[in-house]
Amino acid sequence: MEESRIAMLAIVVEDTNQVSSLNEILHEYSQYIIGRMGLPYSKRNISLISIAMDAPGDVISALCGRLGNLSGITVKAAYSRL
Repeated sequence: MEESRIAMLAIVVEDTNQVSSLNEILHEYSQYIIGRMGLPYSKRNISLISIAMDAPGDVISALCGRLGNLSGITVKAAYSRL
């Protein structure tokens, strides 16, 4: 089994029609999510979401890939060295 990693996901939501799909996907990975913070930025009509995770690297990559395939969603991951 692959070693667990700590990561932060930065998600930019430019298409609010995708929020339901985004939340459904995040729910599927809820066992790996440490915490989540969402910031609506009404001035620019976007939302910024940060997700803290403790999961194997392939799980983190899979989540990033699934979210990144949603139109109007951009996601990047930063991994801890530990």
